[in-house]
Amino acid sequence: MVLFFTSNAVSPSAVIYMGRDKVENEELIKFAWPQDVWFHVDKLSSAHVYLRMPEGMSWDSIPETLLADCAQLVKANSIEGNKKDNLTIIYTPADNLKKTGDMAVGQVSFHSDKKVLYVIKRENPIVNRLNKTKEERVVDHEQERIDRIKKENTIKRAAAAEKKKQDAELAKAREAEKAARSYDSLFNVEEDESVPRKTGRELEEDFM
Repeated sequence: MVLFFTSNAVSPSAVIYMGRDKVENEELIKFAWPQDVWFHVDKLSSAHVYLRMPEGMSWDSIPETLLADCAQLVKANSIEGNKKDNLTIIYTPADNLKKTGDMAVGQVSFHSDKKVLYVIKRENPIVNRLNKTKEERVVDHEQERIDRIKKENTIKRAAAAEKKKQDAELAKAREAEKAARSYDSLFNVEEDESVPRKTGRELEEDFM
């Protein structure tokens, strides 16, 4: 089972989710979307909390209010961490999580860097607000992955088709401009002032 929360700290609202237990955490490590952001208490056991970022948001520009929601949810769902102040929370994109066969259930490392948050104390108003939005759902992770990839491919194909159309229109415009310059050059040849101009009589004689 997966627990879903809605954060209204930003507009439009953001979805935050986490596994109900360590077995579900393993599934989330495997099936989390690459653009999701993973949160965890540093060096302590805690829930694996994921932020599904809204469109247009990057992991290194998440608003402070949204980071606070995620961090407080992690702290509240850590048996040991919930009792401590001055807690360190780490977070990183889900596709930066590294899982090897010799790791314990729920344990991860990282391919590259991570970021750090410091939570001074538990903020009950934040935790209570998020808990009021909690929903428990059964998730078909494989089907969700298939649907996500299908949607992303559709968007990529549409973008590629639009770029091809724009490139074709640009090439057509350039050809038209090139043709216009060539046409103008035939009928706008400047007169050579060094050649004497013929009189009307001389022009008539040329055709006699």
